[in-house]
Amino acid sequence: MDILMWIVAIILVASSILMCAVVLIQQTKSSGLGAAYGSETMSFSQRGKAASREAKLQKITVVLAIVIAVMAIALLVISRFAGKSI
Repeated sequence: MDILMWIVAIILVASSILMCAVVLIQQTKSSGLGAAYGSETMSFSQRGKAASREAKLQKITVVLAIVIAVMAIALLVISRFAGKSI
């Protein structure tokens, strides 16, 4: 059980660090006051590439959030069955 707890803990820490990196890579949703008046200078092809990249990053964020939640619950359940506190 100790080895399983270590494996789950390592996966939990690694996925948490990866999620932090993915969230920091994403662009902010608001472009400020300039975007409200239509002063965006990106062409349609550049917007499409950026949108597809952002969509992929959002999906990765959701998957990593699910992995973190599952690993945290698994670590709690494993520690309860092993009789150890985290």
